[in-house]
Amino acid sequence: MHEKKIIITGGTGFLGSYLAPYFIKKCYTIYIISRQKQRNNGNIKYLTWDGKTIGKWAEALENAEVVINFAGKSVNCRYNETNKRIIKESRVNATKVIGQAILQAKKPPKLWLNGGSATIYRYSEDMDMTEKDGELGTGFSVDVCKAWEKTFNQIQTPNTRKILMRISIVIGKHGGVMIPLKNLARIGLGGTQGHGRQRVSWLHVHDLARMIDFFMANERITGTMNCVSPNHVSNRDFMKQIRKAYHAPFGLPQPKWMLKMGAVLIKTETELILKSRKVVPDRLLKAGFEFDYPTLDLALQEITRV
Repeated sequence: MHEKKIIITGGTGFLGSYLAPYFIKKCYTIYIISRQKQRNNGNIKYLTWDGKTIGKWAEALENAEVVINFAGKSVNCRYNETNKRIIKESRVNATKVIGQAILQAKKPPKLWLNGGSATIYRYSEDMDMTEKDGELGTGFSVDVCKAWEKTFNQIQTPNTRKILMRISIVIGKHGGVMIPLKNLARIGLGGTQGHGRQRVSWLHVHDLARMIDFFMANERITGTMNCVSPNHVSNRDFMKQIRKAYHAPFGLPQPKWMLKMGAVLIKTETELILKSRKVVPDRLLKAGFEFDYPTLDLALQEITRV
């Protein structure tokens, strides 16, 4: 019997470090492909690549259950010309070369899940963005998403099912956005950001892992899926619930000008918190997926549980 393999590219970050142990418990061998050289750890095997050319790593795709592509430079940086170019190229190139590896495989993976972002939709306080009716936005981040999705959608893989995951902000215990949010709350800066009406679409990392399971099991699902919880909240409510979860008695509000100054200091962009993302997982719900953490209070209870 061949080993059950899951391949994760760009899997050394927050998402990969949650998914690997989750699927090991289900008797999979995990192959993590990244630029960083690391030692194998039991059923987690590490392979290196440059994110743009076929190499020895491509052999791991043979007979895999799924290849999950999360590769790409973090958007948590200043959008200068160099960073903008690397953010875009790293996503497009990784997607292209995975497509090439799948097409040259003798026994290609059954499923290819490509990361994408819910930020592809326009700023919206007024209407829910579904896969069918969502309106795409404009600007640098949206252009990156469009180029990324176009690359993925253009690659025809006759023997490998494809799903594009438009993922929102992912929250969980050991990393990602919760680390800075927790720190802000604890020093009294966990107040409303900007005007506070902007919607926050979010997802618990455990439900992301379960979605991948769900996609593997449901062979009729293909195409674009919004990977978000069904209950987006306003930024005002989001920050209020975070303060409550971390027992912060107060949180100073952060107006837009203050956020812009702070973003320069910590080398990031205000778009990550000021854009209103009103995204709903319409296709997932219709396919029968049930969330373990459908509401923010449930998600935060799990995250803050000792």
